[in-house]
Amino acid sequence: MIEGFVSASEYMLSNPFNFILLILGVIWGILFGATPGLTGVVGVALLIPFTFVFEPIEGLVMLGAVYVGSTFGGSISAILFNTPGSPEASCTSLDGYPMAKKGQAGMALGLALGSSAIGGIFGTIALILLAPPLADFALAFGPSEYFALAILGITAIASIGSKSIWKALIAGFLGLGLATVGIDPLTGFGRFTFGNDSLLTGISFIPALIGLFALSEVLARVGGTSDGDLLGGGVVSTKLPRLREVWALRITLLRSSVIGTLIGTLPGVGATTAAFISYSEAVRWSKKPEAFGTGTPEGIAAPEAANNAAVGGAMVPLLALGIPGSATTAVMIGGLTIHGIVPGPLLLVQNKELVYSVFIGMLLANVLMIVAGIHIAKYFAKILRLPYAYVGPSIVVLCTTGVFALRSNYFDLAVMAAFGALGFLLLKLDYPLAPLIIGLVLGPIAEVNLRRAMILNNFDMIEIISRPIAGGLLLLSALSLIYGFYYQYRTYRKTC
Repeated sequence: MIEGFVSASEYMLSNPFNFILLILGVIWGILFGATPGLTGVVGVALLIPFTFVFEPIEGLVMLGAVYVGSTFGGSISAILFNTPGSPEASCTSLDGYPMAKKGQAGMALGLALGSSAIGGIFGTIALILLAPPLADFALAFGPSEYFALAILGITAIASIGSKSIWKALIAGFLGLGLATVGIDPLTGFGRFTFGNDSLLTGISFIPALIGLFALSEVLARVGGTSDGDLLGGGVVSTKLPRLREVWALRITLLRSSVIGTLIGTLPGVGATTAAFISYSEAVRWSKKPEAFGTGTPEGIAAPEAANNAAVGGAMVPLLALGIPGSATTAVMIGGLTIHGIVPGPLLLVQNKELVYSVFIGMLLANVLMIVAGIHIAKYFAKILRLPYAYVGPSIVVLCTTGVFALRSNYFDLAVMAAFGALGFLLLKLDYPLAPLIIGLVLGPIAEVNLRRAMILNNFDMIEIISRPIAGGLLLLSALSLIYGFYYQYRTYRKTC
C-alpha cells in the first residue's frame, strides 16, 4: 500500500499535464453539474471517448475530477435559482435558496463550496486508507440493512420544513405514495398507471425534481405568492466560511462526511441518498429543527458534505469489487474498459499505481474545486442582475431543454409540468416540499428491500430486526422519532 501510494504521488506531482487535466476536469464537471438536466453522468460520458488518446492514469484522473466537480456544481443553480443542477443537490435547495432570498447568496455558495471540499477530502482520505475494510462493509449490507437505512431517513420527515407535524407527514406520505407508481419490481404488475404505458417505468426523478423546485418557484413568483425579488438583486460574491463558522458546524460536517462515505460505498445507492439521509439526520439531532427549510447553514453543510464524501465512497465498490456505487461510476466503467482495465479485487493488488493515482487526483481535485467554484459561481450570479421577467422564462426554457435532453421523452415534460403545479399548490397551502422529496427518493429503497428481506427470512420480521446492523438502525429510527415528536410537542406547549 505504501509503495503504491508513494509511486503514485511521485507520478502525479512530477507530471504537469496531470494538473492541466485536473483543472479542465473540475471546470467541466462544475459546468455540467450546474446546468439542470445535464449532471455529472453526462459530463463523464461525453469525455470517455477523448480519454482514449491519453494514458490510462491520465484519462481516469480526468474523469475522477469531473465526478468531483459535478457533484458540487449542482449546488450553484440550486442556491441561486432553486433549480438543482443534479439530483444530489436537491437537498441544498431546501435551505440554500431561502438563504439566497435573504440576500445571503454569497454566504450560501461559500458554505456549499467549503462543505463540499471538506466532505470530498474526508471521503477521499477514507478511500485511500480504508478501501478494503469499506468494501467489506458494503458487502455486509443486505435487503434488511438497506430497508433499515431508508427508514432512518424517512423517520425525519415529521420534523422538516413546517411548523405543522401533520402537514409534514402528509407531504411525506404523498411522496411515498408517488414512489409506488410503475411496475411492481418483484411481481411485474403495473401499479397506479391508469392505463398509461409511460408510467410503467415509474415517475422519473429528475423531471419531478426540477418541476417541484424550479417550475413551482417560477409559478409562485408569477402568481405573486413568493416574497421579494430574486436574491434581492445586486452583486453576489462567493464567501468561503470563516474558521469559526466551520468550527460551529463541525459536528454536522463530521457526521455528514461519515454518513456520505459509508453510504457511498453501498452499490446502487449513491450521493443523492447520502444527501437526503444526512439532511434528515441534521434535522433530527438539531436543537432547532424548525429552522430547517428557512435558510439555516446546517441545511446546506449537511447535504453538501455528504454528497461529496459519497464520491470517494462510490469509488470503493467500483475499484475493489467491480460494482458501480452510483450512476456516474457505472459510466466510469467505460473509461476503465476502454483502456483494457478490469475493476475488481485484483486491481488493488496488480495496479496499485493506477488506483492510488486516481485517489490522489480526486484529493487534488477537491482542492482545485475551491478556486474554480468561486469564479464559476461568480459568473453564474451575474444572471441575477437581470429582471426576473427575463430570468424566470429563461429558467423554464433551460429546465425544459435539460429534461427533454435526458431521454428525448415528451412525457418527462408532462411530469415536470405536473410536479410544478403540485409544488405551486403545496407552497400556496404552506406544505413543505422536503418530506415529499425524501419520500420519493427513499420510498422505493424501503419498499423493495423490505419485501426482499421478508422473502429471504420466510416473512419473519423478528429475523430482520435481530440482524445487528438492521436492528440497530431501526432502533435508532424509533428512538429518534419518539424524541422528535416529544420535542415538537414540548415546543407546541410552550407556544400555547
